[in-house]
Amino acid sequence: MTDAMIARRYAAALFALGKEQGEEALGRYNADLQALSGEMREVPALAAVLQSPVIATTEKKAVLNGVLKKMKADQTVRNFCLLLADKERLACLGDIVRCYGTLLDEARGILRGRLTTAVELTEERQAALKAELEQKAGTAIELGFEVDPEILGGIVLKVGDKVLDASLRAQLAILRETFKRGE
Repeated sequence: MTDAMIARRYAAALFALGKEQGEEALGRYNADLQALSGEMREVPALAAVLQSPVIATTEKKAVLNGVLKKMKADQTVRNFCLLLADKERLACLGDIVRCYGTLLDEARGILRGRLTTAVELTEERQAALKAELEQKAGTAIELGFEVDPEILGGIVLKVGDKVLDASLRAQLAILRETFKRGE
């Protein structure tokens, strides 16, 4: 079984528990998982300890329990993370957090995306593009903006697993291939 499949299953299980508790619990679980994941990114030594195959599970659980208590994490999230330690799945925590976030966004009817342009857009232009995309999608969109001068012009929009590449770089690549084929 791949790590992605494992992450989806664990995230779905925690999400189902949260759904039984209500919307507030879903958000609380997400916040706790995000905080733990962030702590592991900020403190590489913590991530190394929790993901090391050499360190005993009891030691990992003691460290994890201490971190979660310090964060004042929900008891369900604590139990969930301790289960991950028992099953030696703490290395999948980042993927589990992403999958849980995706499930939460789907339940709330939110799409997440990233819009890349060659030049910086004004805040007014960003708001207008976001509003237009939300209208076309028929749902709320959390849209991040980034600048990549290498696309030369146009936009690259990524929403979920879909990509719309309307960049000048992509159009030139298509034109180049057309010339190569002699069409």
